[in-house]
Order: sequence, then structure tokens, then C-alpha cells
Amino acid sequence: MQKAVVRKRPPSQPSEYGRQLQTKQELRNEYLLRERKFKRYVQEILKAKSKEGDKAELLLRKLEMRLDNVVFRMGFSPTRAGSRQLVSHGHIFVNGKLVNVPSMEVKKGDAVSIKPTSLKNTFFKNLPTNIKSYVPPSWISLDKEALSGSITNVPSPGEVTLTVDLPLVFEFYSR
Repeated sequence: MQKAVVRKRPPSQPSEYGRQLQTKQELRNEYLLRERKFKRYVQEILKAKSKEGDKAELLLRKLEMRLDNVVFRMGFSPTRAGSRQLVSHGHIFVNGKLVNVPSMEVKKGDAVSIKPTSLKNTFFKNLPTNIKSYVPPSWISLDKEALSGSITNVPSPGEVTLTVDLPLVFEFYSR
């Protein structure tokens, strides 16, 4: 009795569509966005009459200026999921007003701080010591003593390290 010979196929390269889909999913998951919201961001940029090179920069700027991402970049939370939860649970002030919408777009000059009564929360207990060694991006001015910060500029593509190829995302949605 002969045994059946199982041939292993060499790993094949994903198709162009597969690469585009994988790139889109990686970027979407990195910023913790649902498909509908991410698609809306990309389609807004595609509809805008801008130069080809600016599209990637506009998408990156839109993703980086979300309130949950700004809270993450300020070092108030070690993860984007944690910063999203901080915003959703009402621990963050923007320009002195309580905001609980993680997708709010923060603008240049906006001040972001932690709600004073929330500082008594156990989550924020070690934050003053943890944030002392944190270095925020250059577009954020951070007051480590007051646990607040402001947006001094818009993020440039060179300041954000991405592992994905942004033009593939636009190719995916241009179908």
C-alpha cells in the first residue's frame, strides 16, 4: 500500500488587490477605526481637488488629529485603545470643555487636558511619574506638571512612522 504524497506549494505572492486590502486593514487597525469611518475619511480626501502627493499627507493628518490619537500622542495612555476609553468615559477636556467623542478633530491651538476630578482615579495615579520621561511629537506642546498640552502645529509625514504604503490605500478605494 502506497502512501499519498502531499506536495507543498511554495508560498505565493498576494495579488495587487490582496496587497491593497492588507495595507488598508493594517492602517485602519492601527488607528482603531471601523470600516465605515475609515472609508469616509479616504473618500473625503479623494473627492477633494488636491495634488496627488498631498493625499497621503491629508489622510495622515486627519488620522493623527483625532482626539483619541492626540491623547495617545500626549502620553496620557500607553495605547490608542486606552486613550479612546479615556475620552469616551469623560476624562478629557478640550479647551476647558468636557469632550467624550474620540473621533473629534482637534485643531491647531486647541488645549487638551485631563479632567481635574479624574486625576484622583487610580488610572492616573502613576501618570505624573510615567510622563516625566515621555517625549511628545514636535507638533504637541506638553506641560508635564499640569498634565495638559496643546497642538502647536499640524503633524508632518516625516514625524509619523508608518509601516504601510499609503498610496495602496487610495488605490483600494479608487476602484
